[in-house]
Amino acid sequence: MDTRRKFLKNAALATAGAVLYDNKIIAGTTNDFTSRRPPLSERKFTSDAVEAIIKEIKNTIPNKELAWMFENCFPNTLDTTVFFEEKNGIPDTYVITGDINAMWLRDSSAQVWPYLPLVKNDPHLQQLMAGVINRQIKCILKDPYANAFYKDENEISEWKSDLTDMKPGIHERKWEIDSLCYPIRLAHKYWEITGDTKPFTADWKESIRLTVQTFTEQQRKHNHGPYTFQRTTSWATDGVPLSGYGYPTKPVGLICSMFRASDDATIFPFHIPDNFFAVVSLKQAAAMVNAIHKDASLANACLSLSKEVEDALNKYATTAHALYGKVYAYEVNGFGSFNLMDDANTPSLLSLPYLEAVDATNPLYQNTRKLILSSEDPFFFKGKYAEGVGSPHTGMDMIWHIGITMRALTSNDDDEITDAVKTLIATHAGTGFMHESFNKDDPNNFTRKWFAWANTIFGELILHLHNNKKYILQKV
Repeated sequence: MDTRRKFLKNAALATAGAVLYDNKIIAGTTNDFTSRRPPLSERKFTSDAVEAIIKEIKNTIPNKELAWMFENCFPNTLDTTVFFEEKNGIPDTYVITGDINAMWLRDSSAQVWPYLPLVKNDPHLQQLMAGVINRQIKCILKDPYANAFYKDENEISEWKSDLTDMKPGIHERKWEIDSLCYPIRLAHKYWEITGDTKPFTADWKESIRLTVQTFTEQQRKHNHGPYTFQRTTSWATDGVPLSGYGYPTKPVGLICSMFRASDDATIFPFHIPDNFFAVVSLKQAAAMVNAIHKDASLANACLSLSKEVEDALNKYATTAHALYGKVYAYEVNGFGSFNLMDDANTPSLLSLPYLEAVDATNPLYQNTRKLILSSEDPFFFKGKYAEGVGSPHTGMDMIWHIGITMRALTSNDDDEITDAVKTLIATHAGTGFMHESFNKDDPNNFTRKWFAWANTIFGELILHLHNNKKYILQKV
């Protein structure tokens, strides 16, 4: 049973008082709004710009519980999960997820993402960001198929017996398209905001070349490619069938992903949210390669692959639903089979506008959104205290805080956003922090009490509302 699964089996239980909230008794709420941050001397990294924005936003939120949650959550990645140093004058930042001592390419990118707008006011924070990019480049050069890495490049994983090409320094080797997309997203936004090109060395360009190569291999036009994965486990979602290559796909131009962002195995290998993400990321990579390295050949390879995947999405990513009409499928195989659902982890179908892959007003996206936020989605749960998207990763009836946050970040409906914020307030189980998932009928039954991504993206939502819809924060 992997570490994330252990947190399912041994779900953390928090105890607190109960209060009346929107005419419902909400368990696990507290009136003690003392900061839950580590003492200053124990924080991994401190940013003046982050501290300033916490103070500014806290003072504008009338709801003391929400202000307290923001103070706890927004800096959680910096407070507890980053290990920053300089090696020969080059910044290096290792970022753990929280309760698992390993760095996921996806999670580390998402965890620091909300701090990017603040780097212009804090050179020290900018160095930390550059360090994350530098560390991710090393990881990709080590193995573009791996999703999680150790700080010590000689450390041997507990998953060393997995039937795949494991190497020292790799925690887990689950091939997920988004593991190569997230570092591009982070790098592109960093470059866009700062104009700094120092992290984008020849090694960075090589990581982009490897990304294109890996995506192309996983289009599987001529063969299965070099990647295979099997694990001895009782968890079906941790293994890949048919000798570790997954179920067959028709080579239509889409990219195979053996795992989802939740680290669960795909059913049909063409994971649609991941392929949309790849289209965006390849265009961003092309722009950077052109501008920084003047490498027209590599830039054109990025654009050509992006166009091919985009064209394939237009042909194969949709299906007709009896109630909601034309919608995006979550997974397809190119033969006509499809999986209708969503998973709360990002990239998800819900998150496509957040990833700048689809416009939020797109009618096809809106149809899909209605489906995945309804009982037609097998992993949409509604209970006494909340409704929201969950994941096979955490089992039935467990709603994800990231999913609720993403619903608000992708909505233009003030009432929907307000309800989402109220739900987040009502379901933190008195801890002042977000969690991976919680039971729809009992917020005190939750998984992962230290999950930095969930905390930081909650802070991102509050920062977004402060900048764009401050009136919502005034009335919750």
